[in-house]
Amino acid sequence: MTDYVIRRLLIMIPTFFGISLIIFVVLNLAPGRPGAQNQAEGLQNLGEAGTQESFQIFREQFNLDKPTLFNTRFLLTLGDIEREVRIVAQQTPATASERIAAYEQLEDWGAFAVPPLIELMNRSDREDATTIRDFSVFFLSRTARRPLIDPYEPHPSPEIAAQNRAIDLENALVRELRYPVTTPEADKQKVIAAWRKFYAERASRYRYSFGEKVRTLFLETRFAKYWANLLKLDFGVSLVTKQPVLSTLVSKLKYSLSLSVLSLILAYSIAIPLGIYSAVYSGTRSDRTLTVGLFMLYSLPSFFVATVLLYAISEGSDVPSLRWFPTGGWQSADAGQLTTLEAWRDIGWHLVLPLFCMTYGSLAAISRYMRSGLLEVIRSDYIRTARAKGLSERVVIGKHAVKNGLLPILTLLAGLLPAVLGGSVIIEYIFGIPGLGLWVVDSIYQRDYNVLMGVQLLTTVLVLVGILLTDLSYALVDPRIRYQ
Repeated sequence: MTDYVIRRLLIMIPTFFGISLIIFVVLNLAPGRPGAQNQAEGLQNLGEAGTQESFQIFREQFNLDKPTLFNTRFLLTLGDIEREVRIVAQQTPATASERIAAYEQLEDWGAFAVPPLIELMNRSDREDATTIRDFSVFFLSRTARRPLIDPYEPHPSPEIAAQNRAIDLENALVRELRYPVTTPEADKQKVIAAWRKFYAERASRYRYSFGEKVRTLFLETRFAKYWANLLKLDFGVSLVTKQPVLSTLVSKLKYSLSLSVLSLILAYSIAIPLGIYSAVYSGTRSDRTLTVGLFMLYSLPSFFVATVLLYAISEGSDVPSLRWFPTGGWQSADAGQLTTLEAWRDIGWHLVLPLFCMTYGSLAAISRYMRSGLLEVIRSDYIRTARAKGLSERVVIGKHAVKNGLLPILTLLAGLLPAVLGGSVIIEYIFGIPGLGLWVVDSIYQRDYNVLMGVQLLTTVLVLVGILLTDLSYALVDPRIRYQ
């Protein structure tokens, strides 16, 4: 058994990695990016260091400026850079969305675009050379800046702190090496001369060895940066609130798990006896009535039932005598003034409707699995033998049949907890419970990738652990099963 568990845990590692890769790619290929609405502002005035610069710093700090899986930017050519600069400078016909995409692309290329931009700045063999030069200087002031090392580390080491101070000083210099297009030519030449000096002093920084190219290809990507943090159990920082994802997730998990676990316990506690009853009295009128009733409940969407209950028997009901339950939330507004026992009762009262909405849909599936599994067992030879020995029906069913009949139910358990946790998103949103549901919905609207990735990875872990526990539980109910 121990060897089996160790093997399964080892298999979970590449499985978890593969699932995280798929989730990461899907999230990052989805349309839209955080703060993308600020990009267009940078196209309006090249000399204005407003919100577009803050937006670029924001993207660099969260690695949103890097490719998703592979980074081949060291292969950029002068033609690649010139094409994008001409689109932004309106020297090449392009739509507004294409200009914004080119603007973003130049910013994302960062230091890899500096040598070609310097070359474009120095060129004078075209009629539009002055315009291209001015735009090249503008983008140099954005791509030559260097990101800080661990900007959210509260207690950096003295070496990192010294490096960040040097980076800040250099970035301040780069920020000054820019000019509006209306600047006199003499002043423009001073900035251009300063850029030539800047590049001459740091030219070696932009020459990459083979090892550096390999490192860039695989490690200078969003996925590599994310997994480097993940190995340290660092799920990153919310792109919206700037709060650590892991601590926020743990604080909200208590609400969602309370709902999910209680719902799971209720569902099994009710559905298993119903399934046993249906199997024992199979084909009777009570069995058919129970089946129809459960499937009618199963056919009702949880969001519909939740809305009906809120209108019918909550404090929002139009009928004063039916205002039995709160309209939502985890606790009452005056919960701080309640005793511990009263506070628990208040929470329980708030959870009645959400728990009902999360539980009723599972009853039909679980009870039907229990019924079919038990019917198959009841027809087995050893059950006939037990009855032939004169054992009572209660002993035959309760002691000999139910255990083996539980095997299909245990199979369901592997995916039921993650499914219930995912289903609570809708219920939490409707009832205003501050759990993962509201958090996930808000994060989807705000493109908060770190939050969404953290929640999805939590669900992945629950699925993998659920499958392992299901396999181990087989041996508990069926002595014939052994893991060698």
